[in-house]
Amino acid sequence: MITSKELREKWIKFYESKGHVNIGAVSLIGDGTTGVMFNVAGMQPLMPYLLGKKHPAGTRLCNVQGCVRTVDIDSVGDATHFTFFEMMGNWSLGDYFKKEKTAWSFELLTKVFGFDKEKICSTVFEGNAAAPRDEETASYLKELGIKEENIFYLDKSNNWWELEGTVGTPCGPDNEWFYPRHDNPCSDHCDVNCDCGRYVEIGNDVYMQYKKLEGGYEELENKNVDTGFGLDRLLLFLNGLDDGYKTDLFAGAIAHLENASNKKYGAVESDTKAMRIIADHTRTAVMLIGDVNGITPSNTGAGYILRRLLRRAIRYSKNLGIDATEMCEVAKIFIEKIYDEAYPLLVEKEAYILDEITKEIKKFEVTLAGGMKEFEKIVGGMQRKNEFMKQKDANYVEETEISGKQAFRLYDTFGYPLELTIELASERGLTVDEKGFNEAFKAHQELSKAQAQAAKGGLTERNEATTNYHTATHILLAALRKVLNDETVMQKGSNITSERLRVDFNFSRPLTPEEIKGVEDEVNAVIASSIPVTCEEMSVEAARNAGAIGVFGDRYGELVKVYSIGTYSKEICGGPHATNTNELGKFKIQKEQSSSAGVRRIKAVLVK
Repeated sequence: MITSKELREKWIKFYESKGHVNIGAVSLIGDGTTGVMFNVAGMQPLMPYLLGKKHPAGTRLCNVQGCVRTVDIDSVGDATHFTFFEMMGNWSLGDYFKKEKTAWSFELLTKVFGFDKEKICSTVFEGNAAAPRDEETASYLKELGIKEENIFYLDKSNNWWELEGTVGTPCGPDNEWFYPRHDNPCSDHCDVNCDCGRYVEIGNDVYMQYKKLEGGYEELENKNVDTGFGLDRLLLFLNGLDDGYKTDLFAGAIAHLENASNKKYGAVESDTKAMRIIADHTRTAVMLIGDVNGITPSNTGAGYILRRLLRRAIRYSKNLGIDATEMCEVAKIFIEKIYDEAYPLLVEKEAYILDEITKEIKKFEVTLAGGMKEFEKIVGGMQRKNEFMKQKDANYVEETEISGKQAFRLYDTFGYPLELTIELASERGLTVDEKGFNEAFKAHQELSKAQAQAAKGGLTERNEATTNYHTATHILLAALRKVLNDETVMQKGSNITSERLRVDFNFSRPLTPEEIKGVEDEVNAVIASSIPVTCEEMSVEAARNAGAIGVFGDRYGELVKVYSIGTYSKEICGGPHATNTNELGKFKIQKEQSSSAGVRRIKAVLVK
């Protein structure tokens, strides 16, 4: 049986023998340049280099890249879906092309992994009005010994790669590799196009030889190769398994859940589903929290996805009849035994990862208990109404939809995300009025915005003191980014009175005494520099292009005010400001403490 560690090693060693440089994996968290929250493909971090930028490691690259996809989270629980997975990749950036790549993929499959060349199947692009049939790749496949009847020409939806909705980006045909699970065809026409599941896609080679234009394609001068083989899928296949949770990646986690629950994996469908969800979601949580740009559970963005994963796993722990803290033991298995070599940072951050998981478990257990009582009350009310109405009218159509207002109450009062309510309802054969929920949510947002106008910028009142404190808040945030050497530090909340300022900001640990003093000194240095505070009105786009920072995107209108404190701070803001930093007085931090998971709080005063 081949292990995941052995598979990673074989992949890297093979391509290193072909002159490739192992560039390692990058952060799972999207950097904002590709429009996605997480890296969802091995090639995604390399897009600038596929578009022509020179890579510092050269023109032949390889790695094993972690990816996170949560679009089909509801499918996790079956034998083949995961939210975290790894892509084994290699790339040619204007170097080798189809002849070398087909030969190497064939060599890898037959000589390294032992596939029978007589059974290997491959698909190539059949051509259309915009691009020709890929006879070149097909000819190389035949030269390698792949049977002609095992080469299939498929259309653009199957064997063409491009970024939809873009112009000027690389694209081209791809060559996909397939292999049969067994030698028992379902019919005389059982091949890679059959839906019976006999054939498995092992991986693919994309040949980026065209540039996408407004009305077609043109040949690229520098042609690229982008290869992607799923580690989880290949590991499954090489070990002759049909359940991804039986590979060594999950075996330890599943064994622990069996022991903790005294239930057998595979015996009862609901228990098996629960074990898969707990194992998968815990693994992904470990990866996201322990990432080099690690995140923590929150109510927005990537942090919300993480919270949803953890809370779904917690709920299924209850379904399995185990304490949710067993998730920490599962996390330890992934950190210490499965990914310790491939992702050593997880080992360094183990205590932190386990602490974040534990905190989320404690938070959600309170939420879950209160919300479940309300949910059962809603369902019970529907059942009583249906029974009463059926007694009065035999033709009465039973009510099976939880209203949008009810779903919003579960969200607003008990912290239940809509997805959880939908999932709970589905288990009872019910649906949720999602449109009604969104309408209730929007109405709530409008009310909150109206109320917020009275405390715009975090100010409880407006006078000279609060104006100075508000200006000091801008300087403080810039100082935090500088002293902590972390450009991701952003304001998460503020409260300003005539006596003090209070600012919440994202940061994963307490500040050291040296850092607190450094921030304090930095703010006072800016104040002492007598820097004018200026304001410009511009479009949001212009503000972003000018480097202005803003964290409340959806509340902006067409024009925004951008306040600049020299070159030190530039922020989109609607609150009042001093005209010069020398008006503020001496800045003194009184307290630095935790506000919530991944969020710190500073209280400070200005002394004249």
